[in-house]
Amino acid sequence: MIGRLRGLLAWKQPPYLMIDAHGVGYELEASLTTFQNLPEIGAEAILLTHLVVREDAHTLYGFADLAERSLFRNLIRVTGVGPRLALLILSGMSVESFGRCVREGDTLSLTRLPGVGKKIAERLIVEMRDRIGELGLHPAIGSLPSERVAAPEASPTDDAISALVALGYKLPDASRMVQSLDTDGLTSEVIIRLALQASVRR
Repeated sequence: MIGRLRGLLAWKQPPYLMIDAHGVGYELEASLTTFQNLPEIGAEAILLTHLVVREDAHTLYGFADLAERSLFRNLIRVTGVGPRLALLILSGMSVESFGRCVREGDTLSLTRLPGVGKKIAERLIVEMRDRIGELGLHPAIGSLPSERVAAPEASPTDDAISALVALGYKLPDASRMVQSLDTDGLTSEVIIRLALQASVRR
């Protein structure tokens, strides 16, 4: 089991990124919360990881802190919740907010997350209630400082739309979500976060 990676951030476009560790490029998927804690391309990053092994793929997931990884590992144990839906939940809601929803039985807030229907929300509350104590909050693992390495940048809005599509939204819906925002001067990670938050509030 690969539990932690330390290396240079070679590439990132939510929800995907690559860490170059001693010449080996590890592809990972991560939530938008983790993306907001990533350094610049070419800088050194440290991520906690979880490996999901299936017949057709071995997928590595990265996390900025222990609390997020712990929640991910508990979410994928819930009936009907796979790794992709777990990432959507982590992208649209903090660990603290999720814990509040479970403690208060707040299915409404959970159903506002993409991919979470009423039955899944109810199941999350029932199955996670006894596990919520495991989700201790820990400081971010963080990234070590390094000199910035210049890299070509695509349009943040285009990157945000592509990321939302990769997260499961249809292209027209993803475009509408991004175009409804004032994105001037924002990074793609911030745009995606705002789009998901706006979706939850609706």
